[in-house]
Amino acid sequence: MKKVLFVASESDPFIKTGGLGDIAYSLSKYLNAEGVETSVVIPKYKLIPEEITQDFELIKTFNVPIGWRNQYCGILTDKIGGTTFYLIDNEYYFKREGIYGYFDEAERFAFFDRAVLIMLKEIDYKPDILHCNDWQTGMIPVILKKQYINDPFYSNMKTLFSIHNLLYQGIFSREVLTELLNLPIDLYNGGTVEFYGGVSFMKGGIELADKISTVSKTYAEEIQTPYYGEKLDGLLRWRKQDLIGIENGIDYDFYNPETDSFIYANYGIDTIDKKLENKIKLQKELGLSVNANIPMFSMITRLVRQKGLDLIISIMDKLIQMNIQIVILGSGDRIYEEHFSNLKIYYPNKVTTLIKFDNELAHKIYAASDIFLMPSLSEPCGLGQMIALKYGTIPIVRETGGLKDSVIPYNKYTDEGNGFTFSYYNAQDLHYVIENALQLYYDRKNWVKLMKRAMSADNSWKKSAKEYIKLYDTLCN
Repeated sequence: MKKVLFVASESDPFIKTGGLGDIAYSLSKYLNAEGVETSVVIPKYKLIPEEITQDFELIKTFNVPIGWRNQYCGILTDKIGGTTFYLIDNEYYFKREGIYGYFDEAERFAFFDRAVLIMLKEIDYKPDILHCNDWQTGMIPVILKKQYINDPFYSNMKTLFSIHNLLYQGIFSREVLTELLNLPIDLYNGGTVEFYGGVSFMKGGIELADKISTVSKTYAEEIQTPYYGEKLDGLLRWRKQDLIGIENGIDYDFYNPETDSFIYANYGIDTIDKKLENKIKLQKELGLSVNANIPMFSMITRLVRQKGLDLIISIMDKLIQMNIQIVILGSGDRIYEEHFSNLKIYYPNKVTTLIKFDNELAHKIYAASDIFLMPSLSEPCGLGQMIALKYGTIPIVRETGGLKDSVIPYNKYTDEGNGFTFSYYNAQDLHYVIENALQLYYDRKNWVKLMKRAMSADNSWKKSAKEYIKLYDTLCN
């Protein structure tokens, strides 16, 4: 049986800020179910609720060299849902009011990366594969290859480095190599980690991991181009033989309208009319005009430019003039928060804007709305469109990253597809495809057929886990 250690900076149910937290928990669960012994290690943040960690056992303490200092590290462990979790404990680095965005990020995650590798020997746990995720773990393949490779304990370990979002690269001054990571400056001079005068944790992971993955097939292709490659496209083209895209999945234990305890009325493909009950009750809860026939659009998203909000703003006047409702849930940049909040004031019967993240409310919105808007400028994978499909809420997406891979454009001539798409980042194209979607919406018979196809799409982690197992096999053979 293969052993995999999934190394990440966050994981559900402990703490998460985005999709990585969902992936760490759900992928490990499904890999274990498929016979791959998978464990997860993350930092022990202050913000992790105590009720989740109260049964964790401290199994080891040791010191981690960071430059000329030795820093305490404690290892706590327990099983949750069949998966063994390890927490890396150091209060100086992780007992803070947030988990990211501090001045000493390089030091915090240099400590984490080395602590993970030392932990393995200290607790005598020898995984076949270290599955590292995003820049926060990018130095693990570097340290392993450049310092530990001659130690028999580590000699056969392989590394997979997963890129969830290439935009965030962990770029710091070159002094971190010698002063924090105890690595030779040759790694900078030779270009292994050098990035325009700095040191990139992301580049280190891409350079020295045995294999590289991204979170969708299209994103794996996109990041090899200058437009999406964030100045690493040349390196990624050079390593394209070792680069593979595997689409994220969603956990149908959590996202399933037939069993979802958060929504007003459960429904499935054979009871799809009950979806309307969710719309009516959400309209009442949010103070919108109560009418089951009004098409309800929704966005559940971070309010940032990447999510295509500029396109939405450009056509919002036209949308408001239509007989539709729009529900927006999320937070982010102040300019977008204020714009959409003002729309709620001016059009209280048509627009509801909720500046927050509320998991229960998100489930209700997925179940109640008819059309889900995700016109992203870029989207490595995206989970919202997959959840929407499962709930029979038809996505309108731009053809980028995982959106292109998971949403099949509707074809009225062949009666195929599960959503609506457009190619160019253009407000006029978005408006055109919205009009097409609305035209079909009022053709109830064909709209219901489209909803059923959407709900039948397989975006489960079980499917994606099998692809990861194939990738792990290539590493171990």
